[in-house]
Amino acid sequence: MPAPAPVRSRLVLMGASFLAIAAAAPAGAQDGSRARANAAPANSVVLDTVVVEGSGAAGQPPATGTLGQPPAPYAGGQVATGARLGALGNRDTLETPFSVTGFTEKLIRDQQARTIADVVLNDPSVRNDAPAFSERDSFFIRGFSVVNLDTAYDGLFYLANPRRSFLEGIERVEVIKGPSALLNGGVGRVGGTINLVPKRATDQPITRLTTTYLSDSQLWPQFDIGRRYGPNGEWGVRVNGSYRAGDTALDRNETEVTVGSLGADYRGERVRASIDLNHSDQKIDAPTSLFNAAAPGIAIPRAPSGRVNTSNSFEFIDSTYNMAAGRVEFDVTDDTTIYAAGGVSRYREDFITSSYTIGDSRIRNPRPGDAQIDFGFNPQEIEGRSGEVGLRSAFDTGPVGHQISVSASSARNENHRGEFNPRNLRFPSYTTNIYDPTFLVGNPPSLAGLPTASDLIPFADILANSLALSDTLSFGDDRFQLTLGGRYQEIRSRGFNTRPGIPTAPVGAQNYFYEDSRLSPAVGALVRVTEQLSVYGNYIEALNEGPTAPSTALNANEIFAPIVSKQKEVGVKYDFGTFGFTSALFEIELPSGFTNPATRLFSVDGLQTNRGLELSMFGEVTEHLRLLGGVTFLEAELTRTAGGRFDGNSVPGVPKTAFNLYGELDLPWITQGLTATGRVVYSSGTRYDQANTQRVDGWTRVDLGARYAFTGPYDKPVELKAQVENVFNENYWASSARGFLAAGAPRTVLVSASFEF
Repeated sequence: MPAPAPVRSRLVLMGASFLAIAAAAPAGAQDGSRARANAAPANSVVLDTVVVEGSGAAGQPPATGTLGQPPAPYAGGQVATGARLGALGNRDTLETPFSVTGFTEKLIRDQQARTIADVVLNDPSVRNDAPAFSERDSFFIRGFSVVNLDTAYDGLFYLANPRRSFLEGIERVEVIKGPSALLNGGVGRVGGTINLVPKRATDQPITRLTTTYLSDSQLWPQFDIGRRYGPNGEWGVRVNGSYRAGDTALDRNETEVTVGSLGADYRGERVRASIDLNHSDQKIDAPTSLFNAAAPGIAIPRAPSGRVNTSNSFEFIDSTYNMAAGRVEFDVTDDTTIYAAGGVSRYREDFITSSYTIGDSRIRNPRPGDAQIDFGFNPQEIEGRSGEVGLRSAFDTGPVGHQISVSASSARNENHRGEFNPRNLRFPSYTTNIYDPTFLVGNPPSLAGLPTASDLIPFADILANSLALSDTLSFGDDRFQLTLGGRYQEIRSRGFNTRPGIPTAPVGAQNYFYEDSRLSPAVGALVRVTEQLSVYGNYIEALNEGPTAPSTALNANEIFAPIVSKQKEVGVKYDFGTFGFTSALFEIELPSGFTNPATRLFSVDGLQTNRGLELSMFGEVTEHLRLLGGVTFLEAELTRTAGGRFDGNSVPGVPKTAFNLYGELDLPWITQGLTATGRVVYSSGTRYDQANTQRVDGWTRVDLGARYAFTGPYDKPVELKAQVENVFNENYWASSARGFLAAGAPRTVLVSASFEF
């Protein structure tokens, strides 16, 4: 498997006799003639060996850098041969002691993915935790919540859109599974980290126009333009943009999305630099929302049709997002790089939305599917600032190779909301039905007297500072690798009261403050048993920000003190040349929070232990068949609960079995350029409550599609795609985590045409 490290080629020049021998070798016999060519005739002139060193593929950085073209795709083009492991830099995915996958831009285009939620659906250890047609993406990785706020952008945190990351300017979506304090700057969730790699201009010019239709009536034109300038292509510019608007497959739901991105870069002999600017607007009318079943013991109702929308037409979510980030690298020597990076982001959101409580005590004589509807309104602004400096160096001490990494990082996230008194929210509460909804008639509720975007005050902020040091030692021709390191983390979180009427905390006053610091160690080992087979193991810890009390608790939105997670993992990675297979066995422990059913107060007094087995495959099985996916078996257990009441029960919302398989089959016997595609996604049933008395049914979703690539007018590439998601129109609860039920999307059709100029 090709590595992302620099390629060292050895060229032996043997004068005129070398050319004569090469010319005399019969066609197709180069390999068999190599030994004979090495034995030069007596009259030949043998020159000294010339060693030519380069950086591998065009635009790829040296081994100690990350800025440039990302590691090359693996066979089939759907996943990458390498990924960025935070401070460790770019590493070969099959030769690193951690579980990591990099999904490529080709896969993004082939699957017509709209957000990162569509991409990570290819990983069986990742499940979406947000309802279809909402304003956000949210995930579960290895059975732990990972919100979009924790997504990294080019290795920096709190810069990506905190609600939903669009893909127009994204080259790679990388998933690092498990706690990754050493790798990710001390920010992120215990289940894993998602990193977005921005597009860079390639050596070949790119001008691609795409128009997509999505049911019911959305049109989605996009453009992707890239150019390099200068005598040696030092300067690069990549511009992406799109506009999507129209009705979705959900009743009365309308979406308008505008996305723009600009990535500029410079690559000199020893200096590389980049700057990225991103902007997006998202406007959603009648957005879907979450359901929750408040009454313990009630039967979880069957999922409604994915087309049924319980939201009123006047409900909306409008948001705007802007970001700027920059990175610079300088090669002090051929094997030592220093770097610095930083960025800022701002997200603003206004909304009127509803939530639904199934089995609410306010409902008299409930029918199946009856739910009490309550409205929510509170504009907010989320700001992020992030920075990192570091050094990477590779050298040998005798027979031992070293890859040293030293870095310091700081990331801050601030949330501002309006001063809000629930008594001023004069919206009615009423009973609806998730199968046959009821809507308010007449004028929409008045917003008079409610906070606006100009009235925002501090609500919460978090500051994460850290210092990391690691060394990857290699022995025996790199067959044995040992990574030792740690990150000293310091996390501070604060909260401010935004609700009047609380005597102990006037509006604007700080009502909680937590600060903690510790050294989080990490150890990873990998043994290359053969050129194809690697065995690895790791132990890693992380200090994470404390959980937030859910909206269903009396102390909703309270943020708790930082907590420590621990992971042990062993695994096997096998490279068949064009097809790869990995397996991982892991255990993760995390202090957990829960809501006491008697007091309805959320607290962090428990322990959750997730043990799982992951089996994954990717690449070309045959010349015309490509597969991507796998299966995850997960036992998520409530190890310690209040009074031992639920000890040993299953963690709510986490399936024991998750299966994904995406396949592509070329059909050259029909016509060249035609490919059939298909995907199956399966999640087993879950438990909804900690008592495990409420069960949510499992589900299976099938997607089918095809694409046809051909040469159009003026010898320019053209590609047509058609895809049907949820072919059998399955009604299902896509997620049942965190006390909520999120309905899956109905049958959805996507058709697109791409033209390159």
